Amino acid sequence: MKTMKKAAAAALSCVMAGMMFTGCGGTDDTADSGNDSADASADKVYNVGICQLVEHTALDAATEGFKTALTDLLGDSVVFDEQNAQGESTNCATICSGFVANNCDLILANATGALQAAAAATNTIPIIGTSITDYATALDIDEWTGKTGTNITGTSDLAPIDQQEDMLLELFPDVKQVGILYCSSEPNSKYQATVFEEALTADGVAYKEYSAADTNEIQAITTTAISECDVLYIPTDNTMASNTEVIKNIAVPAGIPVIAGEEGICTGCGVATLSISYYDIGYKAGEMAYEILVNGQNAGDMDIEFAPNVVKEYNAEICETLGITPPEGYTAISE
Repeated sequence: MKTMKKAAAAALSCVMAGMMFTGCGGTDDTADSGNDSADASADKVYNVGICQLVEHTALDAATEGFKTALTDLLGDSVVFDEQNAQGESTNCATICSGFVANNCDLILANATGALQAAAAATNTIPIIGTSITDYATALDIDEWTGKTGTNITGTSDLAPIDQQEDMLLELFPDVKQVGILYCSSEPNSKYQATVFEEALTADGVAYKEYSAADTNEIQAITTTAISECDVLYIPTDNTMASNTEVIKNIAVPAGIPVIAGEEGICTGCGVATLSISYYDIGYKAGEMAYEILVNGQNAGDMDIEFAPNVVKEYNAEICETLGITPPEGYTAISE
């Protein structure tokens, strides 16, 4: 893995006591010295800011899992300020700066753009990331150890990319050239593309990259890709996930199958995916947030967590349209 510079200094994880808040802020309330952390948490309302990069199925599920976990653990003692950046990094920066100004107890950053904005906004308020493929790439961390050493921890949505490449060859053993589609402004997508290309190279399969700077370029690059390749691969990529209808309307009529990095993209335009549960990684992120808020864990000392299971899934509708019959071991994506 190619990583870059070491990220900013180690963080201070600070939980403020109090019950009365304006926005995400609070005022102190003195607890009896004999109370344990569970008793103290009962006298505290935690204010959590949620910055989600864009609205689509995978990220929505991760946010829902996060909120469910914290609500399961804290009941009415947690309040969420949930905001969506509509795919704009400048909106992420504005949202996260607002969370800092309102003195939120913790920030959930859902997707890489949101995480980068949160990291730029504060090095003291604990940040939980989710739907992040590679934290070292996202945060410019050199000498990666599995934890950030800063005020940041969280969960990754990285499925085993070598197994995704195995899936492509299992379904299409005679593939001549693979087209790899991703958004060039998403560094984690480039990381996945590079790893996938290494696996293709090891198996002697030709490939070509097709990167779009933004949504406006997707139609053109997909059109070019289907004219030059016989299978497409799309990694976990928020821009592509928000434009699957465009890709489907080009690839399917041309008879070109898409292997997807996650279920949401596969549902929109793919034939198969080796996918994780975004709800599950969101739920795990919520459990990690509880450890920070209530039990005083330092985010920088917590390992990044990964999805415990991956599942081979297929899109029954598109497979039928293209005449593809998945082998045993694949599960149809439920609508």
